[in-house]
Amino acid sequence: MASSSASAPHDAQEKRICVIGAGPSGLGAIKIVKDAPEFKAEKWTVTAFEARETLGGVWNPAPADPSAAEPPLTALYDSLTTNTPHPLMSYTSYPFPPETPLYPPAPTVLAYLHLYAEKFDLLPHIRFGTSVVSLHWNTAVHKWDVIVKGSEEEHLQFDLVLVANGHYRVPRIPDTPGLEAWTAAGKVTHSVWYRRPEDYTGKLLVAGGGYSGMDVASETRPFAREVIHSITRATSEDEDGGKFKRRGRVTEYRDAAAGEVVFEDGTTESGIDHVVLATGYQFAFPFLTAPEVLPALPPRVPPIPEALYNSTYHIFPLAKHLFPLVTSYPPSSLAFLGLPLRVAPLPLTEIQTQVALKLLADPSALDLTHEATAVRARYNAFRASLQARAQVFAADETALEVAIADAWFRFGFTEQFDYRDELYEFVGTEYRVPVWERELFEQKDLLRERCRELQRKGEEGKWLKGVGAGADPVQEWADYMWRVLEGKAPLEE
Repeated sequence: MASSSASAPHDAQEKRICVIGAGPSGLGAIKIVKDAPEFKAEKWTVTAFEARETLGGVWNPAPADPSAAEPPLTALYDSLTTNTPHPLMSYTSYPFPPETPLYPPAPTVLAYLHLYAEKFDLLPHIRFGTSVVSLHWNTAVHKWDVIVKGSEEEHLQFDLVLVANGHYRVPRIPDTPGLEAWTAAGKVTHSVWYRRPEDYTGKLLVAGGGYSGMDVASETRPFAREVIHSITRATSEDEDGGKFKRRGRVTEYRDAAAGEVVFEDGTTESGIDHVVLATGYQFAFPFLTAPEVLPALPPRVPPIPEALYNSTYHIFPLAKHLFPLVTSYPPSSLAFLGLPLRVAPLPLTEIQTQVALKLLADPSALDLTHEATAVRARYNAFRASLQARAQVFAADETALEVAIADAWFRFGFTEQFDYRDELYEFVGTEYRVPVWERELFEQKDLLRERCRELQRKGEEGKWLKGVGAGADPVQEWADYMWRVLEGKAPLEE
């Protein structure tokens, strides 16, 4: 797989770039395009399409009606804060304002995104209230046919499409036996609809051990009569005299009227009034359909499939976790930004966009044979690891393929930074992720608890005073995070 049969000779004509979405990733992409010499020389143009009337993506609040057929436009609940310190998640070209709490609430993040867009004059390149309806490769003209719809439908063409529509909209609902009957009885909602803890006053089951599941279980404790937090392979334990319980994964939802469930260790609970499923989200690109993307679990590797698949758990196969590893259209003409999970998203988006622009200028820079080898190696590593850990996969090939897909974009602490460094090397910059950033990211959950402790004591403002206002704000924030972790007094003391 040395080259794409759909590749065309490079020419010096104007290139048109489409960005889908004006959330954090889309804004970062526009800014990186504007920084490019080709844009400044008026050889490239960039247009972003945002379905909503303002920017912000997941950080832009939206109402949630549990009775509605469609999920809300964002999963943003009222108390949401970042789960990564802002000095590690911000755009590299634009830090958060001085004295911003390390784990800012959603309105602070949204204000930051507006400041970023204003600072770099991004708004003229965004068409608000305009949805991307469809995206198909036009072999005759070697461009993407893009249909968008605002006040009217338009048919446009672009040389490069950067997909940045996010992945926290379409809820993932587990196929646990009995769950459908509970849902039909109105006793189940997904965390995408969660907004306020005081809405839950009965006996509540929260299913899921991620950040949203932890938040929902913690926040509802003062309001619910009882909270059961279900986390896969968790050790059963009770707190607050049994008012808060931690249990393993739910394996069966029994009679909905009795509110009875069974956990993976065989124990049961009854009298449950409601279930909040904090079970994650699907990768969803409604504007991308066959033949460009097939909505199915890809076949077993080898060989690497010639088509691109959306399993809803992952997009496969992608070169550099970005570009479709296909032959029916140029891989360099379409890039999926921000797919990796559990990462610092904004700096990742910046370097991913730089890689996409490098290939727009020179598609031959992407070695498809090397990329196919890397995909096979990653697939084989996941397959071997999962088979070694769970005997069930030996008899259930489909379950194994789903597990591989689910693991594909779940990056570890080291992996995300190694990946970024590989992209920096690919574009030819000497910059690498600093050691302190790697070390502090691994401590982010402990750091979050230390910050919450300072907030409870009313001391956070004193500790933050002046931080980020000096000549080297990045170093100031790094020093501050270490001081908080080590429990050292604020600088003024």
